[in-house]
Formats: sequence, structure tokens, C-alpha cells
Amino acid sequence: MHPLADLQVPEGKVAIHWFEQSTYAIKDSAGTTAMVDPYFPTDRPAASFKYEDSPHDESTLPVDYVLLTHNHGDHTFPESLARIHESSPDIRCIGPKESIGNIVEKTSIPGEQVTEIKAGESCLLGSMKATFVYAKAPEGDPDRGINPPDVTHLGCVVDAGGIGMYFSGDVFNSFAERDDLIEAVAGLQPDIGFLTNHPTEGEFPFFDGSAKMAKRIGLKQAAPAHYECFVKRDYDPNEWAKAVAELGTEPVIIPRNSHIIYP
Repeated sequence: MHPLADLQVPEGKVAIHWFEQSTYAIKDSAGTTAMVDPYFPTDRPAASFKYEDSPHDESTLPVDYVLLTHNHGDHTFPESLARIHESSPDIRCIGPKESIGNIVEKTSIPGEQVTEIKAGESCLLGSMKATFVYAKAPEGDPDRGINPPDVTHLGCVVDAGGIGMYFSGDVFNSFAERDDLIEAVAGLQPDIGFLTNHPTEGEFPFFDGSAKMAKRIGLKQAAPAHYECFVKRDYDPNEWAKAVAELGTEPVIIPRNSHIIYP
């Protein structure tokens, strides 16, 4: 079984497991378990993937809820969702319209167990609550030459007994410069953020932009996301950590496929 399956989380804390890329599992002291963007392909050619084996067998962890940020293959992956549903038949999936459409089309998860959600909306996850925000503004950022995204891009803040966890989703490069996007997250007062970034790609914030993003939101701690999966989309988290620490946010680096008890 997965380490979180039988884990008893202390009152006032939450377990956060990072698998790789942007896939997380969250378990609170009430035993509610949610996953964010589960992506566990079993076909992993060496030219594309850093590791031959998937970090997770979906049958080993009962899951109550799945949160999806956007309908790209490494965030909304019907194969994993179908396998999760096999072992957790009552699973409920929440995400933007394109992700929900993908689930309905490509899995046998019943329609009454999937929920479309929009930026600014919240939903209960048993003993937890998730509030969704934009990761990429639907109009893009024309002032900075960023086109509208191809699908709806959301992030979410999950509240577990007063502990706020921000999962950024695939934020665009200029996120830290957009007051509207920053304020939507900051207003939810998350404690820790899991931030997509990359040192050279232009789509996502560079390390300095990720650091500014964490500072402007007011995060106490931040962890890097969107790495340790693909050969061509990897980076050194310690270099990211230096940039974040310089602006006053405490960096947290979770080793691939392991968990922390927070705080």
C-alpha cells in the first residue's frame, strides 16, 4: 500500500505527497484524501522520461477527490483517472470544462461524479475546501506578448483545517506582474505554495519570477513543481530555492515520490 493509505495525520496538520511533475496527494487528519493532477503513465520511453518506472500504482491509495488544473496530458490523464476509479469507485473529480469533457469522453466515471468549476468558485472536499483561481488569464497577457491559452488554466487553494495549500497549475511567465492574478490567490491566504516554474522556458515563470510570485502572494513556504519527470523539462530545484530564499520565502524541496507532514 501507499505510505499515505494507513497514515494517521495529527490534528492540525496535513500530509502532502509529491510524486513528480505536478502530481500531489493530500491527506488531512479526518482521513480525507485528494489528489491534484494525477499523472502516472506506464509507457515511459527513456528518451522522454527521467525514470523508467511510474512513481505510483493507483490501486494502492484510496482517493476521495481529484482536482484538475487544466486539460493537458500531464495534468488531466484519463488512463490514471480510470485506474483510480477502479479502486476508488466513489471518486469525485473537479476541474475546468475541458478536463471534465475529457473525463466524460474517455473514462467510465459517472457524470454525477464529475464537476465543472470556474475561477472564483469553491467546492467542499469532505473535510477540506478547494477554491479555484486563474493560472493563466483567459485573454493571455497581450501587453507582454502572451497569447490566450489553448484551454482554461486554473490553480487552486486547498484549505485543510485552516492550513492553506496553493497549487499553482501551469502559470504563465508574467504571473508575478499581474495584480489581478496575484490578489486572487493572496486573498485566500495560503501558507505554502507549489509553484510551476522553469529557468529557461518562456511559458512559465523563471526562477526570479517564481520568487517574486511567492513573495507577492505572501507565502510562508514554497516548493518547486513541474520537474523530475520529463528529460527535457527538468531543472535544479536548489537553484530555484536560492532565488526564492533571497526574496524572503522559505523554500521547501520535497524529494521525488515522498511526503511531508505540514506544518
